[in-house]
Amino acid sequence: MQITMTLNGKKIKDNIDADMLLIDFLRDHRCFSVKRGCETSNCGLCTVFMDEKPVLSCSVLAVRADGHDIRTLEGLQDEAAGFIGFIADQGADQCGFCNPGFVMNTIALLREIPDPTDDEIRAFLAGNLCRCSGYEGQLRGIRAYLDARSSASRPDDGTSVKPEKSWEYGKEDV
Repeated sequence: MQITMTLNGKKIKDNIDADMLLIDFLRDHRCFSVKRGCETSNCGLCTVFMDEKPVLSCSVLAVRADGHDIRTLEGLQDEAAGFIGFIADQGADQCGFCNPGFVMNTIALLREIPDPTDDEIRAFLAGNLCRCSGYEGQLRGIRAYLDARSSASRPDDGTSVKPEKSWEYGKEDV
């Protein structure tokens, strides 16, 4: 069957099998930030945006994306660039496998709650699994970003915080 969608800002058409999962469709279209983890909608590794809302692509048939706008981390580099270095600075990017899911859900969080509390951050990211960290690094990184962003909105006193590392997910990331 044929589907049409906007993928990371680009209109695409493709013929697919009716039982193809969205995660497989996206990886076939070189969206390698979308990871296969649990395949039971429990880990958050496969998070993408469908019409600006986070969905778990391992539990969505690709045909359900027909006519919709799909965004992966490859299509959200500018939005992610602001805070991902802060997460890396906290050592929360150890093996990096879970990072795309955390980043996608952090983007969703900051869109919905621009200045979240630590409890709101924890609650929003509860569906993301990481086997390397205790999740506090991600929380500290997001908090550091929010603090730096808040400082940046005040007159510059020369003490603004910038991340030490920068991070970008590219087509080679598998």
